[in-house]
Amino acid sequence: KARYLRHEETKAGKTLWKELRNRKLRVKFRRQHPVEKFILDFYAPEINLAIELDGSPHKENKDYDKLRTEYLNSKEIKIIRFWNSEIENNLEEVIRKIKNEID
Repeated sequence: KARYLRHEETKAGKTLWKELRNRKLRVKFRRQHPVEKFILDFYAPEINLAIELDGSPHKENKDYDKLRTEYLNSKEIKIIRFWNSEIENNLEEVIRKIKNEID
């Protein structure tokens, strides 16, 4: 499933990946990375940081997202979430928030 998701990435996902790949923010991110039964949009294992992009399907899956977040937090994985529209309309602010979590 992770491989499929890499090929079906959203425009926002592709845009953010260009900013995260190749250690551009000093840590290695993986995209569509499985962590047990969940697949994270972007994950930096060396600092246990996950970045999740939310589009319209997430508005309908709040209970699932809550359970998922609780599970990942129990594994000491910090999650930061952005709406696709944030990536598309204010990428600089998104990158600033990610850098703050890394530093």
